[in-house]
Amino acid sequence: MELQVEGSGETVGEAKWSALRELEGERGLLGVGFTPARVIATVSGEAVAAEHPSVHDDSELAGEVRELVERIVDGIGVTARVELDEDDETITVSCSGPDLGMLIGRHGQTIDAIQYLANAAIYRGHQEDRKAVVVDAAGYRARRRTSLEALAVRSAERAVANVEPVELEPMTAVERKVVHLRLKEFDGVETTSEGTEPNRFVVITPVS
Repeated sequence: MELQVEGSGETVGEAKWSALRELEGERGLLGVGFTPARVIATVSGEAVAAEHPSVHDDSELAGEVRELVERIVDGIGVTARVELDEDDETITVSCSGPDLGMLIGRHGQTIDAIQYLANAAIYRGHQEDRKAVVVDAAGYRARRRTSLEALAVRSAERAVANVEPVELEPMTAVERKVVHLRLKEFDGVETTSEGTEPNRFVVITPVS
């Protein structure tokens, strides 16, 4: 089980971020007129378990998730403590540390890419006992969800009041889903996603 992509950027940090984003099928515009740094991002679930045996009281699956995320976090160059919480359906990875901005990324793009990578690697290696993996940092998921839900409601109210569609800023698939779900029961509007990645966005349209 191995996932490999190549990323490039003006710095090694940008190259690592780009490699992670490639795993979500999103392409960033890196510009021209420079010699890019290049990295190969390779993640092997089996290698993670073999090279970094877990010293935590984790299940086998959770142990692989922990080691995988720790390697990615270390590769990005962020100092963070990784903690896990596991139930019957989900493994939640919580990262804490003094400066997690690089780990989260703009609008959570980097942490979403890490979450996607963790799910892809674990799902391929555990067809029978696989679980969903959620990766969080410094409570970002809860704060961002609250912010997005408030934005969704304000925008829906504006769409209804002005009787015209409201376009939100480009968001990741994870964030667009939050908006769609929040407005699913909101009377008088419907939501759609438009555009192409990485600039896909939600449109809130008033309906009679």
